[in-house]
This record gives sequence, C-alpha cells and structure tokens, in this order.
Amino acid sequence: MKYTSSSFDKGFTLVEMLVVIAVIGILAAIAAPSWLAFLNRQRLNAAQAEALSAMREAQINSKREKRVWQTSFRTHSDRVQWSVHPENLPTDSLPWNNLLGEDADNIAIDPSNTTLYTSNGIHRVQFQYKGHVNGQLGRITFITRGQNNSTNAPKRCVWVSTLLGALRTDSDRNCLRD
Repeated sequence: MKYTSSSFDKGFTLVEMLVVIAVIGILAAIAAPSWLAFLNRQRLNAAQAEALSAMREAQINSKREKRVWQTSFRTHSDRVQWSVHPENLPTDSLPWNNLLGEDADNIAIDPSNTTLYTSNGIHRVQFQYKGHVNGQLGRITFITRGQNNSTNAPKRCVWVSTLLGALRTDSDRNCLRD
C-alpha cells in the first residue's frame, strides 16, 4: 500500500505547540529573577566605578591646580547625581551629572550606610592641594532603588579610607555601618 502525504501531516499539532510554550514559560519564570538580580548587581558595580572615577578626578584636579577640589553627590528628582568642582561653589550652579546616565533612577544613595560629610542633602569629599583628604573620611554607599535596606541586600561603596587620600571600593556587608 502506498502512503500519500496530505496537508494534514505537515507541521506541529496543537498539543506539541502548547507543550513548547509551557516549557518556555517555565524557563522564563525561573530565569527572570536571576536576570534582574544580575542587572541590579551590574548597575551597582557601574555606579561604584563611576563614583570612584569622580573622586579620583577631584583628587587629580586638586594636585594639578594646587587648590581644594571636591566631589559632591546628591539625589535630585529620584536620580543620583555627582559633580566635581572647586570648593565653595553654590550647588545650583554646579554641572551635575547623572550617575549611570539614563539608569540614574535605578540606583539610590543608602543614607544609613553613607558616612561622607553631608550638608543640605549633598554628600561630599574634599581633597587638598597635595591630594590629601580635607576633612572627614568616610564612604558613599549605593543600593538598588526600591529594595529594602537589609543586611543581605547588595550594596556597593567607595571608601575614602586615609587622610593621605587612599580610595578603595567594597561591597555588601563591608559597606554596612558598624
């Protein structure tokens, strides 16, 4: 007996399609939280690197120009911003940059674990003409906006750790206030 192909034999059955869609849905449900956690950690790492770079820029400018420079951080319209400038400039005239550009609203400054000098909601670190710290040591700590501030939540911080101006980065539990 000869078998003839008909148009009904081609393609997938409805049951096969539903099984494939269900498997894809299950895999997406498993992978989505991990993917979001990965993105948040990457944003925190990028924010930390950008903050460290801004602090080093102020330190280099202070040595080059032989005067006090500072890096300032603030939250404005739910966006973390930074500025590198000479000391004693009015904050409304500063050139503020969004931390992480368009992702600035995904990161927040953790006020309970940030120990830099703060005035009027602006955190700052100053460097003297030799690149040494002018005033208070401390750290700025970043968290993902909207997360609870638990000890297990991911954090990234930049420490101003010595009067000589040593800067270092740290993460998670090492960013907690003692």
